[in-house]
Amino acid sequence: MNVGLHAVRAGLARGLIEVRQTFTSGQDLWNYFFPTIVFVVTTFFVRGSTVPGTDFSMGARTLPSLLGAVVVMTGLGTLTMTIVVEREDGTLLRAKAVPHGMVGYLVGRIALTSGVTLISIAIMLVPGLALFGEDLRGDLTGWLTLAWVVLLGLLATMPLGAVFGSLFANPRSVGIIMVPLMGLVATSGIFYPINTLPQWLQWIAQAFPVYWLGLGMRSALLPEELAATELTGSWQHPQMVAVLGAWAVLGLLIAPAVLRRMARRESGSSVAARRERAMRRIA
Repeated sequence: MNVGLHAVRAGLARGLIEVRQTFTSGQDLWNYFFPTIVFVVTTFFVRGSTVPGTDFSMGARTLPSLLGAVVVMTGLGTLTMTIVVEREDGTLLRAKAVPHGMVGYLVGRIALTSGVTLISIAIMLVPGLALFGEDLRGDLTGWLTLAWVVLLGLLATMPLGAVFGSLFANPRSVGIIMVPLMGLVATSGIFYPINTLPQWLQWIAQAFPVYWLGLGMRSALLPEELAATELTGSWQHPQMVAVLGAWAVLGLLIAPAVLRRMARRESGSSVAARRERAMRRIA
């Protein structure tokens, strides 16, 4: 059997096993259900509100927008944290020591991140459909749109997660990227249409994946007439594909070089040094 193909299969099998193991971890279960809690709380506060210019429920609009944010947070955040943690505990170094081990390792991380993202979306959809099912589309075209938007969103965010995971030295540093990420979520139309924001904030939002993933999810689940409430009065699928595709290409060009550089620098002494620093912080 081809060694590279065997590494891919082993990585995929490992990733699927780790997806199943997330259901046995309290922290992972919290990460699954926390976005749903945020969604329920958010819809409670906007339960009497409607999308400006319509009588459509703001809560129903919020559901697909939050799904877009979930793709970003898990696609980028999960892979970033996983690589950083496994650099510190020596997992990545052990993978590097095996022929084609890095290939299997990365396939496993991709499978884990994709699985976590899909599970998170499903968990949020269950109460969302129960609360707002009558307001949502629910046709075949909508579900197919949801599928390709999620796939494109993962392609746009996971390479960035690999880059950030290669740059940070320890898990405590990862919080640095969360503040600007939450700022983007707040200004990208996830909780409220961005039409009322200053023009310069609108342009900033449209430069990043968060806005386009929220828009893509809305195009998949909301009635067609809601497109009139968006910035240009349409779902902008061509622009969405262009922006998310550009981020995917950029990430795929940068990530391999950054990962190779990070892997070359991994050694037994560097892992031991990080462990020693971690133990001193705990002490």
